[in-house]
Amino acid sequence: MAAPHGPIGSRRRLGAELRRLRNDAGLTLDEVAGRMTCSTSKISRLETGKGIPKVPDVRELMRIYGVGSEATESELLRLVHDAREHGWWEPLADAVQPERYVLDSPGRYPALENDATSAWTFSASLVHGLLQTEDYARAMSNAFLPHHSTEDIDRLVELRAKRQDALRRSDPPPLELVALLDEAVLNRQVGGPEIMTAQLRHIRDLTELPSVTVHVLPFAAGALRAHVGDFTILGIPEALGSDVVFTEGHAGDSYLDSKSDVDRYREVHVDALRQALDAEGSGALIDRYVRVHRHPSRRRDP
Repeated sequence: MAAPHGPIGSRRRLGAELRRLRNDAGLTLDEVAGRMTCSTSKISRLETGKGIPKVPDVRELMRIYGVGSEATESELLRLVHDAREHGWWEPLADAVQPERYVLDSPGRYPALENDATSAWTFSASLVHGLLQTEDYARAMSNAFLPHHSTEDIDRLVELRAKRQDALRRSDPPPLELVALLDEAVLNRQVGGPEIMTAQLRHIRDLTELPSVTVHVLPFAAGALRAHVGDFTILGIPEALGSDVVFTEGHAGDSYLDSKSDVDRYREVHVDALRQALDAEGSGALIDRYVRVHRHPSRRRDP
């Protein structure tokens, strides 16, 4: 079972505290970097939670910022320790170096998802990782990663399967998933009729969980802003940092955490939800596509 908080959350919280202390001390990034005799980017990465902190560096920053409280010093050093811990996903993610376009960043994304309390997703072409069966995930990975070994693909599939534990965990409370699927996701056959039939039935089963809601955006809704690309909005506890929007593309993954970006994507998601079928209608449409994939010889619009 995933831990309630992972190293990414601790790094982001430590970074926020270091940024606050620097601002309270009236120092710029360049000034701190000069006193540390290091690059400005190193200090910036520590403050944004992207760098892995070291105890000597944080001790020196506390000296520069004039931290005199033993309680503050103890808390910051605890965060350094937690930030250097390995998350449950790392042995699986680190073993594979996927090509840029494989869905879901293998390392950083699961770390953020592990800390999240909610996930609002939009999928225009493929089933989101939190909803995938192992067979669907393997078929998709084989298509996207033709040069990877069977062992590498197996690790990615296992990683994706373990991520789904968050939907059923009890402590902390389960990840709250609001998944919006374009109808094209249901229609696109990945791995063959049997795999698609099982995949769609799996989605129906997951909607029985109180933490999971699935809506389908029908073809009749036309083109919406959401169709620009798949995205996931992760709701992060305030103590661990700000909410994050994850998007991906052929040139790499993007993590947006400014309030304006997160608000914009929430607006796009809500906008699309208004055009989507309700839970009952979505379930009925998924069931109709189950019948379509079960009888591919009679395949037509459901």
